[in-house]
Amino acid sequence: MSALSKGFRILEVVTADRGGLSFSDVVERTEIPKASAHRLLRELVDLAALEFDEATRTYRGGLLLAGLGASVTANYDVRRVVRPHLEALHLQTGSVVTVGIRDGDVGIYIDKIEPTDFGIRLHSEVGKRFPLHCTAMGKVLLAHSDTRTIGRIARRKLPGYTANTITDGPALRKELDVVADKGHAVDREEITRGLVCVAAPVFGVDGEIAAAISSTISSFDASPERIHELAAMVMRGAADASGQN
Repeated sequence: MSALSKGFRILEVVTADRGGLSFSDVVERTEIPKASAHRLLRELVDLAALEFDEATRTYRGGLLLAGLGASVTANYDVRRVVRPHLEALHLQTGSVVTVGIRDGDVGIYIDKIEPTDFGIRLHSEVGKRFPLHCTAMGKVLLAHSDTRTIGRIARRKLPGYTANTITDGPALRKELDVVADKGHAVDREEITRGLVCVAAPVFGVDGEIAAAISSTISSFDASPERIHELAAMVMRGAADASGQN
């Protein structure tokens, strides 16, 4: 058993017991050698994945696990709620459709539906991160973020991916104002040549942005009329999903 597997095994048995486990309990239930168990327990406590109660000499789940659990649950709920609307948007557009959330200064894909005959390879696998300044979903998520987050990103050296990437802070701020005003964002080959993406915000019951939903097509099909049509469908799908999570 690898060290990683042993660590997860310890987390599994400790968190399964609400009363906490002593060192001997952990060793007995995991069948991990004492030396390895002692080292792994110490590391897990240092990481705040576990807590050690000096009074009772027992281990229990730590704040790190609580935070991770809350994040996973929240992301799962968003994905579950948005999924039917993502499927409907995919049927309407025949395009690649995705859902993303903001995690700090980056976005994360949490769901995706892709046509089997889509000719261009996308790097939008579920769980993968994406930049906020040059993707349609990223610009939507950023446009509805707090001013401190927007300012922090706009002041950075923004990496360029194509000739169309916005790499200037003031230009990004102007673009975000347009996104907030129109209710959607467009990525015109800003991160990948040959691809155009339209995204809109999904809001939670509290009125705060919960996610972004998008539709991606080939730039060869991205006439102004087609982009306008996609924007209307994406915004409608996002609006239908809003207020349910």
